[in-house]
Amino acid sequence: MTGAECVIRCLEREGVELIFAYPGASSMELHQALIDSTIRVVLPRHEQGGCFAAGGYARRSGRVGVCMATSGPGATNLVTGITDACADSIPLVVITAQVDQRLIGKNAFQETDIIGMTRPCVKHSYLVLSAEEIPQTVKDAFYLASHGRKGPIVIDISRDVLRGKCTASFAEAPSPRLTAVEAAAPSMEEPAARLHELLCRSHRPCIFAGGGVIHGEACEELTRFARANRLPVATSLMGVGAFPETDPLSLKWLGMHGSHYANRAVNECDLLIGLGVRFSDRVTGDIQSFAPHAIIVHADIDPSEINKNKPADMAIVGDVRQLLRRLNEFPPCPPREAWLAQLEEWKRKYPLSYGKPEGQEISGPDVIEALYRLTGGEATLVTGVGQNQMWTAQGYTFTHPRQLLTSGGLGAMGFGLPAAIGALLAEPNRLTVLVDGDGSFQMNIQELATLYAEQLPLKMLILDNQQLGLVAQWENRYYRMRHGNTDLAVPSAGRPYPDFCRIASGYLISGQEVTTINELDSAIQAMLTASGPYLLDVHIRKTEYVYPAIPPGKTCNETILNPILG
Repeated sequence: MTGAECVIRCLEREGVELIFAYPGASSMELHQALIDSTIRVVLPRHEQGGCFAAGGYARRSGRVGVCMATSGPGATNLVTGITDACADSIPLVVITAQVDQRLIGKNAFQETDIIGMTRPCVKHSYLVLSAEEIPQTVKDAFYLASHGRKGPIVIDISRDVLRGKCTASFAEAPSPRLTAVEAAAPSMEEPAARLHELLCRSHRPCIFAGGGVIHGEACEELTRFARANRLPVATSLMGVGAFPETDPLSLKWLGMHGSHYANRAVNECDLLIGLGVRFSDRVTGDIQSFAPHAIIVHADIDPSEINKNKPADMAIVGDVRQLLRRLNEFPPCPPREAWLAQLEEWKRKYPLSYGKPEGQEISGPDVIEALYRLTGGEATLVTGVGQNQMWTAQGYTFTHPRQLLTSGGLGAMGFGLPAAIGALLAEPNRLTVLVDGDGSFQMNIQELATLYAEQLPLKMLILDNQQLGLVAQWENRYYRMRHGNTDLAVPSAGRPYPDFCRIASGYLISGQEVTTINELDSAIQAMLTASGPYLLDVHIRKTEYVYPAIPPGKTCNETILNPILG
């Protein structure tokens, strides 16, 4: 077989069912091999869209997402999607075709050093210069992407290798040097015993659960542990859904725009148990003042995360699921009624609530509230980045892991639409709703063509305020309302611009425009019951802001609450 045919056979053996791939001169051999394959090829309309879609597929399914592009600009267009996957620990295998070996380093047509470019934002990368390397490389790439701390792997293969013949044997197992790392994983016996002792001595404990709990398939174990010991649970944005937000012990998520009661709980606790979290700046604010009274326990599968941002009093390197399983074998610690009562008081005093606009105006939170009510809280939600992202995470109550898919660590605009396509392809019978902003949506709007071509019943809800809302909110507060190119409106158009419904109709996708609160419920219901893809363009007022808000680098004590509510 050819090298390209070998690559595709290897993907089939890894159980790959679909791949997001855009062809080009160097990758033509791979696409020719895919014609005769069982793998479904989804053609994005931009390579970045393909990489985000592969990430959305991986986020929803928990499986490795796969995307492919040609050399040069095809490969470089993948970099933002790769970096997004790296920031959020999403398992991807990214295959790029490279120019012929004799041309590498000679500034050939469409030659780029994609290995060098992506080295800071991948878990590992391979440059394949021999067809015999292909089977073991593919086997190792899938193992690395999906084991330990998950992440993106790049495989760059020169075109002459793809065209040439090979007689390589298929790899049956990953390289021993990779599996040896997992085999040497430490026991959780002693760390669990120490943590249980700390927990039983504490008076104000709190769990901080991150995306690592979801990636590690540890959500059931977390829920059992928290309920048995009556422990409050706050999550990071990436950890939303790891613990059901309908549970009285849930504090939702913390950080810059998280619930004030979650931030207060962490600020006042005496034991903070961080599980699969990074202690990122958007969570901690002023790191010296974050959880100032607490003993910090940090459990993570990646040793490089320990003490990177917040020094840990107790570090546990290993599988968080195994840790929780061992903790669940201990008898529950006594409940702390005074602490739980204090948390309930903060919930009552500082709810996630908003002032209502006057007349028929619509606010972003109004839309999310209606969406939650009309979906019964059971939809998978994919967001863009900005105010739409924050309102969705705040206003929708999530009860399942992988129910909220969002670009957390990178905050990449343009993520929403292609990621939602990938998520829906991972679970075609699941109600999937994209909540996006008018700025973010336009960054990969060409993927409407992919949506129509694949006949996916994605529901798209645009919170349209004619501006880059979250940046404009910061400008209004910190730059004396001087707007530096954040206004997307075109006054000469005489009406809101662009007309997203007309654009959608060009892709044969139905849609509706909503401008008043009285129209909102019926419009959302029409979107949800539509048989195919549907776009709802909801015009919201510009002056709606995201609250609460902790100013950058500040502390929980400096939180800006909704001024309308006090």
